[in-house]
Amino acid sequence: MENVKETSVKTKKGTQIIKYLAIFIFGGAGYAFLEISFRGYTHWSMVLTGGACMLTFYFLNSAFPDLPITFKALIGAAVITIYEFTVGCIVNLWFHLGVWDYSEHAFSLWGQICPLFSFIWFLLCFCLAAFMFFFYNIRKKIKGETYERA
Repeated sequence: MENVKETSVKTKKGTQIIKYLAIFIFGGAGYAFLEISFRGYTHWSMVLTGGACMLTFYFLNSAFPDLPITFKALIGAAVITIYEFTVGCIVNLWFHLGVWDYSEHAFSLWGQICPLFSFIWFLLCFCLAAFMFFFYNIRKKIKGETYERA
């Protein structure tokens, strides 16, 4: 009986890892697609950052399922802005890769973040939060499940 329980736990953990990896890849590919669509190019560091942002947003959304979508979007925008600032300091200021430069935008911080793009991240997170709300409520109705916590 104990071996069946251990196998079940291992299978569940393996499934969780695959799910998280898929979310990370979806976020990285999605961000790369958006950036290529608007700028014409992207950088590998942005693929990794997009994946990390999406996975973090997923965990936050799962941890606070009853939080209003607007607040989820605000938190998501803050998280993305923090990731963007951190990665920007590393790839742009430390390694001088020139991946982006917001110096021309009003109120930019060292050319790495600015209010305009934080607002864009808010809009993106609002759309993602609305999509996740819709997806999980449909899934809940179909399967009769409660909201899944990460």
